Amino acid sequence: MAAHPEDRPDLPGAQRDSERVLCDACYFEEFDLVDAPEKIQVRVCSQCGAVHKGNRWVDVGAEDYTDIAVEQVSEALGIHVDAQSIAWQVAPEQVDKNNIRMHAEFSGVVRETPVTEEVVVPVSISRQTCERCGKIAGGSFASVVQVRADERDPTEEEIERAKTTAEEYVADREETGDRNAFITETKEVPEGLNMKISTNQMGLGIAKRITAQLGGTYSDSKRLITEDEDGQKLYRMTYAVRLPRYQQGEIIDPEDGGGPVLVRSIQGNLKGVRLATGDHYEASFEAGEAPDGERLGFREDGQTTTLVAVEDENAVQVLDPDTFQSVTIPRPDYLDTGADELTVFKSAAGLHVLPENGTGDDA
Repeated sequence: MAAHPEDRPDLPGAQRDSERVLCDACYFEEFDLVDAPEKIQVRVCSQCGAVHKGNRWVDVGAEDYTDIAVEQVSEALGIHVDAQSIAWQVAPEQVDKNNIRMHAEFSGVVRETPVTEEVVVPVSISRQTCERCGKIAGGSFASVVQVRADERDPTEEEIERAKTTAEEYVADREETGDRNAFITETKEVPEGLNMKISTNQMGLGIAKRITAQLGGTYSDSKRLITEDEDGQKLYRMTYAVRLPRYQQGEIIDPEDGGGPVLVRSIQGNLKGVRLATGDHYEASFEAGEAPDGERLGFREDGQTTTLVAVEDENAVQVLDPDTFQSVTIPRPDYLDTGADELTVFKSAAGLHVLPENGTGDDA
C-alpha cells in the first residue's frame, strides 16, 4: 500500500510540523511572541471628541485618549499561535498632546519554555472633523420645526420650554448612539421659534414632544429640494407647531354666556372652572381647538380683599379692592366661607372670587 503524504513528511506536498522539523534553538531564533504594528493612528474629532473605529465615528465621552490608545493597541497586537498562558501589561507614556508610546510587556509558555517580549508601539492622535460635526458646520438640515401660537405670540417661557424640549429629545436620541441627531440652528423670530433639524424623523419627534408638553397641535408640509442619482425625490419637511390660543392660568370669558373661566388645562380640549359657580368647564370643540371668547387676564392679576358677609348660597359681600366699598358678587362652591380674606379678579365682566391654589376644578 502506498504511503500518504501526511504519513511521510519527507515526501513532496506533505504537511510539515514546524515543532517537529526545527529544534528549539532554531525555532526560538526565528520566534516572535508578539506581532505588533509599527505605528497606530487614532482619528479623533476635534469638535465633539468622537473616535473613528472601523468605518464609523463613535462617541466615547473621553477627556483624554489614553484609554482609547490602549484599546486600539490591544486590538492590533497578535500573539503567536503556539503560545500558552499569556499574560501582559501595558504602560502608556505621554510624549505630547498628540503622541503616546505604548510599552507592552508579554509573557507566555512555548514548548514548555517561559518566554517574554516587550514591544513599544507609537500612537499618534490625528485631529479631524467627523461627518456629524461637518454637517453641523455646513448648515445641513432636513426638516424645520416652527413654533407658533393660535391668535397670539408664544411667551418667553413657552419659547424656552420648546427649546429645552427639543434639546432633551436630541440628547435622548444621542444616548441611543444616533449620531444623526442634532439641531443645526435655533432662531427666535417675532412670531415664535424656528429650529433646523438634522432629519425628518427628528423633526417629527420634536414636534410631537413639544405639543405633548405644551399642548396644541402640529401639521406638516413638504417641499421638493432635489433628486438623487437614482431619481429619488428628496423633500424638506416643515413641522408647524401651533400652541393653544389660551394659556394655563388665563381667565377668559367664552361667548356661551356662562361667565368667566379660569383655564386649568390646555391638553386636548380646553378645561377650566367657572368663576361664578365653581362648575367644571370644558370646551365642546375638537381636540386642540379653542372657543371664541374675550381674554380678561391671568390668575396672577388677582387681588387680596376682605370677605364681609355671606348673603346666601349664591352670593357674598366683599370689599372692592379699588373702591373699598362693600359689593355683592357670585359665590362659587369652592369659596371658603370661614375665611377672612380671599383673592378676587376684577375685569369688565365684574368681580369674581378666584380659587386658591389646589382648590376648585382639577381638570
